Amino acid sequence: MSRSKQRGPLTLLNLFPLSILTSLYTFPPSDAISHRIQSIREINLVRKVNTRRYRMSASSVRVDLDGNPIKPLTICMIGAGGFIGSHLCEKLMSETQHTVLAVDVYNDKIKHLLEPDSLPWAGRIQFHRLNIKNDSRLEGLIKCSDLTVNLAAICTPADYNTRPLDTIYSNFIDALPVVKYCSENNKRLIHFSTCEVYGKTIGSFLPQDSPLRQDPAYYILKEDTSPCIFGSIEKQRWSYACAKQLIERLIYAEGAENGLEFTIVRPFNWIGPRMDFIPGIDGPSEGVPRVLACFSNNLLRREPLKLVDGGESQRTFVYIKDAIEAVHLMIENPARANGHIFNVGNPNNEVTVRQLAEMMTEVYAKVSGEDSIETPTIDVSSKEFYGEGYDDSDKRIPDMTIINKQLGWDPKTSLWDLLESTLTYQHRTYAEAVRQSIAKPLAN
Repeated sequence: MSRSKQRGPLTLLNLFPLSILTSLYTFPPSDAISHRIQSIREINLVRKVNTRRYRMSASSVRVDLDGNPIKPLTICMIGAGGFIGSHLCEKLMSETQHTVLAVDVYNDKIKHLLEPDSLPWAGRIQFHRLNIKNDSRLEGLIKCSDLTVNLAAICTPADYNTRPLDTIYSNFIDALPVVKYCSENNKRLIHFSTCEVYGKTIGSFLPQDSPLRQDPAYYILKEDTSPCIFGSIEKQRWSYACAKQLIERLIYAEGAENGLEFTIVRPFNWIGPRMDFIPGIDGPSEGVPRVLACFSNNLLRREPLKLVDGGESQRTFVYIKDAIEAVHLMIENPARANGHIFNVGNPNNEVTVRQLAEMMTEVYAKVSGEDSIETPTIDVSSKEFYGEGYDDSDKRIPDMTIINKQLGWDPKTSLWDLLESTLTYQHRTYAEAVRQSIAKPLAN
């Protein structure tokens, strides 16, 4: 496969080969005209942006970690409308001259970046509403970008048991075309995986009274040496981790065999404003978000926080703004990031889930001015909370050697400070809506 880096004059055929342009006519007849018009509009929009970014003033030149000038990039960001995507878009708009082609089904969390046209970054972020499962426009957007960042995933533990097929399809099958388009078109890829690919620690298989359980070698998770240990097939909780690991292996193989330039990110519990949803307010009433949003929902409703299996699992938490800084460094330092897998977490913020609940209760009382309820926590079984087939890992503590060596990144925000920032946002955003939702049934 040819991988020439040469570029000819910027024309429509350079951006979109004849095969892509003719594919605009292959939709079902009932949708042909509307799809064709939409695709042509998006092509023209991207061409305008590409022209604009080459007219940047020399005074705005920034340098990477090796002192090289950073050229403005066009970034295709898949899943830009989510929690991580919204914060990454904010960072790129406010601190860089990069252009973002924001791909998602929803844009609620980035609307403040899209309107009005008077914003300083107007024209540097475009929203493309499409579902990557079945939209041929995706390849065109990747083709005319310098870099693709793939954030799309089902990543809520409650779904792993109840929607295992959707979980596998979302995290593996739907990601396949993204990897394929990047590899075939010689485009760099930053793919978001998960710390769950590590599964269980070696230490979790040792006897409870074994002194080796305290040896970091048995529970610290390293990108290049730690094994990936999952539960049995009947434990469908591991459907997410298995799908994520398999797409990692595919990306790694594309790099080895076909020269794909890639970086894989393994997030360790990124926390901050706009994370997940509050059931019944901006998400389904029966929905079960991740642990911080679950606890936030309980606090907002003045309900006991539910501790699954006693809340004895240990986790680390990192502030979203610290984590986004790490991704920013990956984007702008390809020579240091390409071919690497990076843990992105904060090993200093390690607590049990029970300790997290206690801290959140204390912090929320401070930011809300409300006294804590008489019974702040209750224990529930994992089967009761998540359903049949749930399993868990005992610890997830990231080793930070590789990211520190390659990018010089270290997280800065303490657990208390990140909880205070996040719960302040949750209270300001949701408290009144939750009060009204509680009052409605009483009124009826």
